[in-house]
Amino acid sequence: METKYIFVTGGVVSSLGKGIISASLACLLKARGYRVTIQKFDPYINVDPGTLNPYEHGECYVTEDGHEADLDLGHYERFMNEHTSRANNVTTGRVFQSVIDKERRGDYLGKTVQIVPHITDEIKRSVKLLGKTGRYDFVITEIGGVVGDIESLPFLESVRQLRWELGSDSLCIHLTYVPYIAAAKELKTKPTQHSVKNLQELGIQPDILVLRTERDIPADVRRKIALFCNVAPDSVIQSIDVNSIYKVPLKMHEQHLDEIVLRKTKVTPEGEPHMKPWMDFIHKMDNATETVNIALVGKYVELQDAYKSISESLLHAATYADRKLNLTYVHSEKLTDENVEEKLGNQDGVIIAPGFGQRGIEGKFTALKWCREHDVPTFGICLGMQCMVIEFARNVLGYADANSTEMDPNTSHNVIDLMEEQKSISNMGGTMRLGAYDCALRPGSKAAEAYGSEQIRERHRHRFEFNNDYRDRFEAAGMACVGENPDAKLVEVVEIPGKRWYIGTQYHPEYSSTVLSPNPIFRSFMEAAVAYHEEKAAK
Repeated sequence: METKYIFVTGGVVSSLGKGIISASLACLLKARGYRVTIQKFDPYINVDPGTLNPYEHGECYVTEDGHEADLDLGHYERFMNEHTSRANNVTTGRVFQSVIDKERRGDYLGKTVQIVPHITDEIKRSVKLLGKTGRYDFVITEIGGVVGDIESLPFLESVRQLRWELGSDSLCIHLTYVPYIAAAKELKTKPTQHSVKNLQELGIQPDILVLRTERDIPADVRRKIALFCNVAPDSVIQSIDVNSIYKVPLKMHEQHLDEIVLRKTKVTPEGEPHMKPWMDFIHKMDNATETVNIALVGKYVELQDAYKSISESLLHAATYADRKLNLTYVHSEKLTDENVEEKLGNQDGVIIAPGFGQRGIEGKFTALKWCREHDVPTFGICLGMQCMVIEFARNVLGYADANSTEMDPNTSHNVIDLMEEQKSISNMGGTMRLGAYDCALRPGSKAAEAYGSEQIRERHRHRFEFNNDYRDRFEAAGMACVGENPDAKLVEVVEIPGKRWYIGTQYHPEYSSTVLSPNPIFRSFMEAAVAYHEEKAAK
């Protein structure tokens, strides 16, 4: 069949969950046997989110092909159980950069370059790029921001043009907010009406409305919204708050969102989506009675989206271990020798988070020393792994000033150093070691046991690496370098075999954990944390 294009826009306020609705629809269509992908169009001028502060934008997600992407791509992969690529995330910056490059080459033959048609044509080309591969039946495009934002106008104009060009092979889903005014005890529909009116003024008529709400919206209110917004009454769907984002696909299916989309794109719905594995996961999550306590030590804990993929990976692993996850965020900048026992003493496992820069680094060393000495299951990711190496060098090898040259360029024991290929790089954006690389694991190591394989492939995002000049000294003192890249000989995994579970990975395994395929090393960490919990309870 011809590729169908679904556009998801948002109104009233941001952060309503366009990404979750898009991912939920993709999940349902995929469960019906269709080939589906999702792309996110972000209206900011940055070429990608790689240089954005996590406080600004949450985590930076990395695709297999090495693209630094919006965190919604993480949701897409977790819901679809499929990889995305750089084609799945496009920013205004990338669009403008591409158009300017073409203008400099003379591709426009001396024409005046304008928003319409040149910018909009570039956006339309990006929208249809995935569809033209022939690999997908449905391409879902989420437009970032809110209708009415000046930054979103070129994207929405492109959607308007594509709706006319594609006809019944496209549709628009508009997500809005229906607030409840407690003093009046009323749900208010006017913000939704105004949002749809704004969209209509831009030449786009939504086919389906999804109403975000904290309270049930009665049928008569939904009919009123349908009437005022020129939308069929059966195409007005509510998305009421649920206690897990993974229940949203089921809630959308209950209201026939997938069937409505199929009918409106001239596809006959047949049977029901195969959601049993998904429902089994939900059943496990809802019926777990015992808790596992995990602490995440990092410097961005005020904004938990900064560690979104890690928290979701932990939830996946805890659910498959039949445990409820009790995740505590511990600010590394406030962690000291005096309060570390209080902060970590009741934890079954500790994650040392990734990140960049000096701030909060000493608190991570404090946490690692305490965890290592008390034999608590501990997992260091990227900078967290590097901190494991530095703490071990200081307190076991006796190199008091051991450090990374990222933190102290003049350290006499640079156990973590800038990668050789990074030394000539001056630009910050998109220049790290990015994307999936092979890793060979030492036979018999805990890491190899976790994966059930000695050959793995995981995603990276870093500039600094373990300094191989120190490798023999670490091995002799009890920290084993059990994983390395076969080409670059870069140390990828360290562990202390004598501990319950003390492993650091230079790569980011959280990027490849999904609902239906949880990452093996997260599962291994969680199993160790559960075993430690039971061991303590038995005393």
